[in-house]
Amino acid sequence: MTSGVSIETLDHTYPGATAPTLRQVTLDVPAGTRTAVLGPSGSGKSTLLSIVAGLTAPTGGDVRLAGRSVLRLPPHRRDLGVVFQRPLLFPHLTVAENIAFGMRMRGTDRVVVRHRVAELLDAVALPGFTDRRSTELSGGQQQRVALARALAARPAVLLLDEPFSALDPQLRGDMRTLLTDLHRREGTTTLFVTHDRDEATDVADHVAVLVDGDLAQHAPPAQLFRRPASLAVARFLGGAANAIAGTAHPGRFDCALGSLRLDTPHRGPGLLLVRPRAIVVADQDGPNVVPATVTAVTDRGTHLDVQAASADVILHLTTGPATPLRPGDEVSLWLPPTQLSVVGR
Repeated sequence: MTSGVSIETLDHTYPGATAPTLRQVTLDVPAGTRTAVLGPSGSGKSTLLSIVAGLTAPTGGDVRLAGRSVLRLPPHRRDLGVVFQRPLLFPHLTVAENIAFGMRMRGTDRVVVRHRVAELLDAVALPGFTDRRSTELSGGQQQRVALARALAARPAVLLLDEPFSALDPQLRGDMRTLLTDLHRREGTTTLFVTHDRDEATDVADHVAVLVDGDLAQHAPPAQLFRRPASLAVARFLGGAANAIAGTAHPGRFDCALGSLRLDTPHRGPGLLLVRPRAIVVADQDGPNVVPATVTAVTDRGTHLDVQAASADVILHLTTGPATPLRPGDEVSLWLPPTQLSVVGR
């Protein structure tokens, strides 16, 4: 039966470390939902997952599944399915035997096991692979089998620790689609660790951003991009290319570009953030339209990366390849109010 995960004020410091890996992390993953834990290397993502899995004991805090603390339970009694960066399949077993391993350890009826294995092989697009050995499979196929094995016994929670990081970009995209399809089919509560922004936003309902062991923000993907909670979050999400100092007032932000309309609740000194893709080359004057001079253009094939100077501010924007811009061009740039956010300095 699917259940939720509650992580409560979790702390962890490794022996001999000068700083904690996790600090007072509190995170709820409601039953049947998917949460991605996103952050740079060393931010504590894998440690968090390891504690939930029962492989690491925390320094402080609690982990609850379906409202019950599991800290005293060994990993095999937590009703979890786990997939790591490496598939860790048993090389001496066939694909079917790998998938069935957990069910057989629990004494599941053979007919039920056979039916479930066939069902999952179809779900991961590997019908006919029943008798293959793991050594005969590609990396992507091995991870498909690892996913099927983790789901075979219908665990309450599925834990994924960067399971696609070793695959090439095309395979990673295919596996993200597969994971979404499997969740739609199985409905298993999922906690997914990754350092890949696209992976997190493609797979998850909510994204938790860890920065230096702190939970910096936990929100739906769209909210993370539109309303980052801090400059650190914005930087990691690639949204800090334009960070303009100024002061926020009710309905406006005063800065070197002038007084810009604003619809965020922030008040006082801060940094105005606008993503390069949100800035529009305008053909008229109006609110939030600023004059600028193009200073640099880089053709990326699918788009142009443009730098433009306005007052004392250098703005970075992205336009389509059909927009003919050259250094020295005088342009008007629109900064849509709905695409502006403010964080503290």
